[in-house]
Amino acid sequence: MKSRNFKSLLTLGLLSSLTLAACGADEGSDNASSSGSGEDYSIVMVTDVGGVDDKSFNQSAWEGMEAWGEEHGLEKGPDGYNYIQSDEDSQFVTNLNTALNSNFDLIYGIGFKLQPAMADVAAQNPDQNFVIIDEQIEADNVASVLFKDHEAAFLAGVAAAETTETDHVGFIGGQESAVIDRFEAGFVAGVEAVNPDITIDVEYAGSFGDAALGKQLAAAMYSSGADVIYHASGDTGNGVFSEAIDRMNSNPDEQLWVIGVDRDQTAEGEYDGGNLTLTSTLKGVGQAVQDIANESMEGNFPGGEISNFGLAEDSVGITDGALSEETIKTVEDYKQQIIDGEITVPEAP
Repeated sequence: MKSRNFKSLLTLGLLSSLTLAACGADEGSDNASSSGSGEDYSIVMVTDVGGVDDKSFNQSAWEGMEAWGEEHGLEKGPDGYNYIQSDEDSQFVTNLNTALNSNFDLIYGIGFKLQPAMADVAAQNPDQNFVIIDEQIEADNVASVLFKDHEAAFLAGVAAAETTETDHVGFIGGQESAVIDRFEAGFVAGVEAVNPDITIDVEYAGSFGDAALGKQLAAAMYSSGADVIYHASGDTGNGVFSEAIDRMNSNPDEQLWVIGVDRDQTAEGEYDGGNLTLTSTLKGVGQAVQDIANESMEGNFPGGEISNFGLAEDSVGITDGALSEETIKTVEDYKQQIIDGEITVPEAP
């Protein structure tokens, strides 16, 4: 696996508590079916289930695409940048072929679930460039981008353990997979590093687009005594916020918290009496989308390369959010230990 260093990936519209540094970019491979100025270059993303308004993973990718368009004076549409919505897994191949037939220069697959479909379509179209986010495909016409989500999730676990008043926290995942395993494993390890006696509830919704089920799962966790829930579930997580808000509005004396994912989800925690977003884990999906588009447009498409970004690259992290100053210092201490190799965060539960 060849590591790449794009510029700091958390800089795109993310209110991170981290100090972010810019890193130089290595030259990519020579495989570039299309290159040129922004006026004649176009990009498109095929979403995972959840849509570009999921306030999480897909939305962060779309914000990166919008930023790229603004950077080059391009508009949403076939001659600039666009997205194709996937409402169910069975649409992935069709949507990728739609993108292909629409003559976009660069096609992104947003999410690990698109990997099988993109691998097939890419193999059949070797002159077309593709990018897969959160998975990898070994092909000269595909660039793969991975993130060390478990490292950011570990810091979320530390924050949860330092904040809980009931010694009971929860994790709600979307669909079980190696990617969400990293979130769960990191979170649990972070909690246990602070206090191994804290109770940790873990549930999976089996979907990234079921807010009603997210609300139901959160209700059960809060009722059982959890006062902090970390979700890694896309649009399903909007139900977690909804349940916490309903409870805080009806009983403001019972302090409940939600930890957001993939982008700063402070706005999702607003309720009548304040804000219940404790913090959010961040990953630089949007900036990766923007950076690869710029490299590819210049003729340096990183085909065949697999990037894997973590805390050391300032590519994942967490926000200050509502964390106390003491908790922020504790989080920073654990962060440095991970970067220095003193702590190895598990990738699987």
